[in-house]
Amino acid sequence: MSFPTDFIWGAATSSYQIEGAAQEDGRGASIWDTFSKTPGKVANGDTGDIANDHYHRYPQDIGLMKEIGLQGYRFSFAWPRMFPQGDGVREERGFDFYDRLIDSVLEAGIEPLATLYHWDLPQALEDRGGWVHRDIVSRFADYSTAVVERFGDRVKKFTPINEPWVVAWLGYGIGIHAPGVKNRASAFAAAHHTVMAHAASTNAMRAVRSDILTGPVLNQANYVPDDMNDLFQAHTADVLDAVQNRFWMDAFMYGSYPEILLKEFGTELSAVIKEGDLQAATVKNDFIGINFYFDSRVGPEVHGLDQWHSISSLFGAASDETPRGPLTDMGWPLTPEGLENLLVRWHKEHGDKLPDLYITENGVAYGDGPDTEGQIKDLRRIDYLRTHLKAVSKAIDLGAPVKGYYQWSLMDNFEWALGYEKRFGIIYVDFDTQERIIKDSGLWYRDQIRNNGKNI
Repeated sequence: MSFPTDFIWGAATSSYQIEGAAQEDGRGASIWDTFSKTPGKVANGDTGDIANDHYHRYPQDIGLMKEIGLQGYRFSFAWPRMFPQGDGVREERGFDFYDRLIDSVLEAGIEPLATLYHWDLPQALEDRGGWVHRDIVSRFADYSTAVVERFGDRVKKFTPINEPWVVAWLGYGIGIHAPGVKNRASAFAAAHHTVMAHAASTNAMRAVRSDILTGPVLNQANYVPDDMNDLFQAHTADVLDAVQNRFWMDAFMYGSYPEILLKEFGTELSAVIKEGDLQAATVKNDFIGINFYFDSRVGPEVHGLDQWHSISSLFGAASDETPRGPLTDMGWPLTPEGLENLLVRWHKEHGDKLPDLYITENGVAYGDGPDTEGQIKDLRRIDYLRTHLKAVSKAIDLGAPVKGYYQWSLMDNFEWALGYEKRFGIIYVDFDTQERIIKDSGLWYRDQIRNNGKNI
């Protein structure tokens, strides 16, 4: 395996999933505070009130990052910790926390990569329409300005919005994420506003500092028909690919949305697109972050997770995406070849226009815990990471400009609607005692960092 000599080996987390301290130091409520406390929305009634208690234990967590040898750490700011109501009223104790966190990460010799929004919208903004309302664009730009004014002297890489497809389609389309809305038109509106907000945020941040690098973080997947010759399956795959992948790629790079969506769902899109919106969306990104977990199949329905069929059904598809074959604890298939294919696809389709790529999330949920000697032998996770890193290396050899890899996630954490049932971390967390243990996968990852992936 070969990786560039300046390849960045990192890991990722997000604020609501690890910070806890939900009612401390003036933090306002987020949509996930509200959603998780709504009966039936989150497994076992779990919330992020305490989570990993990272707000208090960050020095210990950074020590573990250093022990693993991380070169990069992707984290997110909690908007309601710094602006409790999402308006212009600041909570300085929130800003102070991120000062301490960033300074400690830098002192450990780790480069921070900061996400401004990882789904924890201030509830007060959702009460005014959230991502469905156009006003969110200017609110987000103002927030972005404040963040870079405070932290841009030390953080040099920023991503505005994590996984806008999830924000729009899981939050406002099928409602399995906060705020729990189930409406296709609302999801299209939210999707369009994330495009506008990304551009507005990027311009706002660059107006403060010209020495930062910015780019989107997009969760992507290939949609693979069971039967490549089945015209209905091919059409469904094209629609779903346009919704998840090309919607944001086309907007950011060419100022357009996929023709198939304009043709079939143009009424819903035209209701929110105003003149000049897409021209304004074509900001030049310094990089694109790609979050990849698995490819999605398109074919006849099989017994499996309801969420896949629900997403397809929003677009009138009789087929679904429910996976077949060996599955992870999330019910996701193992498709490392999809990561190589996706990276090579963008390189071939966009050529010199494609900016640098980072794998900003990639990982797997398996529930391995400590054995009698306190060791976590999560061999399946090691195999997952090995096969996916091989896929990245192959894509680099084929010309894809991949500059770094951020494993998801640093620690077991609050896994959104699934609460604490699923464990993605290379560090085990006992949520009763808050004990941390580096898993065997974390030790394996440490070794890959040391040799720049030569022995994968």
